[in-house]
Amino acid sequence: MHPKALLESCAELVGQVLRFEHPADAVVSRYFRENRSLGPRERATLAETAYAVVRRKLLYEHLARSGTGPRERRLAILGFAGPRDFLQGALNPQEKEWLQACDTVPPGELQDRHRHNLPEWLVAPLQEQLGEEFWPLVDSLNEPAPLDLRVNALTDKREDVRQELKLAGITADLTPYSPWGLRVDGKPALTKLDAFARGAIEVQDEGSQLLALVTDARRGQMVVDFCAGAGGKTLALGAAMRNTGRLYAFDVSAHRLDNLKPRLARSKLSNVHPAAIAHERDERIKRLAGKIDRVIVDAPCSGLGTLRRNPDLKWRQKPQDIAELAAKQAAILESAARLLKPGGRIVYATCSILRAENEEIAEAFSAAHPQFRQIPMVELLGQAKIADAANLCSGPAGQYLRLWPHRHSTDGFFASAWEKVQ
Repeated sequence: MHPKALLESCAELVGQVLRFEHPADAVVSRYFRENRSLGPRERATLAETAYAVVRRKLLYEHLARSGTGPRERRLAILGFAGPRDFLQGALNPQEKEWLQACDTVPPGELQDRHRHNLPEWLVAPLQEQLGEEFWPLVDSLNEPAPLDLRVNALTDKREDVRQELKLAGITADLTPYSPWGLRVDGKPALTKLDAFARGAIEVQDEGSQLLALVTDARRGQMVVDFCAGAGGKTLALGAAMRNTGRLYAFDVSAHRLDNLKPRLARSKLSNVHPAAIAHERDERIKRLAGKIDRVIVDAPCSGLGTLRRNPDLKWRQKPQDIAELAAKQAAILESAARLLKPGGRIVYATCSILRAENEEIAEAFSAAHPQFRQIPMVELLGQAKIADAANLCSGPAGQYLRLWPHRHSTDGFFASAWEKVQ
């Protein structure tokens, strides 16, 4: 595609994404369906340009004011993800001069809001939690996330799959914490690989893999993934159970569970039972009360720990949304806890970085349920033989799992665990 045509397409896509009417990934996917002639490189440039603009929206809008031409075009120029010499072929002399001036703006002259590119309501709680680490977090959130894979421990060994990927021209490093994980360079076409087709690998962030590990689902147990979604953790739990016992995958969205079906077929698991439920008090759940060994509640949340992958979330969420989510999270955890039998374990988790969705939910649950003993996460990680477990935890005696992009190169994750003692 000619540089001018590609830049025009980037500007068009940027304009659609910035309406924030739908998730950015859905907008990008729809654009590609409507423009099927686009090649892989063009698609990559378009998508990464749109995401770059969303990540640095406040900065680019600030710089764009000094330029000329349509706003979406100026933003697309600033966020253009292709080679700079290619971009130059699409610009007129005035735009080239303006872009050069933007490139030479000293970072020290920018206001804080143009450096962190976060909505103001989100800044204070993060600064309160992180102090001097606020800026390293900001820097990490404004970069794309790595691509992590989970090797199916039921069927394959991690090192064997790593060598298989190497033969296919894909470099993969061992993830530092999860014994199931591989971190891949770039964005290879995984769906074309035999390892993907036969279910040896699934895309799953290392943090999500750790959540499945601390749940510690074992052979022959009764286990519930309470908010299964598309089933990433379900598949990890099923493999850990060595395809024995009974694993229920519950979700209020039948559509999300439909996405589990092809993944389940590839995984070779036969102990998984997906079931759409109406709400957290569904009759199917009542029938299982007091019978379950392990429950994981990966609760609906703001998703702010995934901003490297979903940067539009910071602009699509509002403070009142967090309050509504917290109420829903507390209700879901309350209902899920009823499933446990004495000695059973429940793990509450989110991919949020806000205390309101994490520690505050866990503290309220502990205070209201003396029949549940909180299990320190550092203890569970140690039992799972996870390296440097204390570095992954927060709170007194390492009671919580707390993962941060800038510290651990994972998405932002939180988890707390309890055992039912009576």
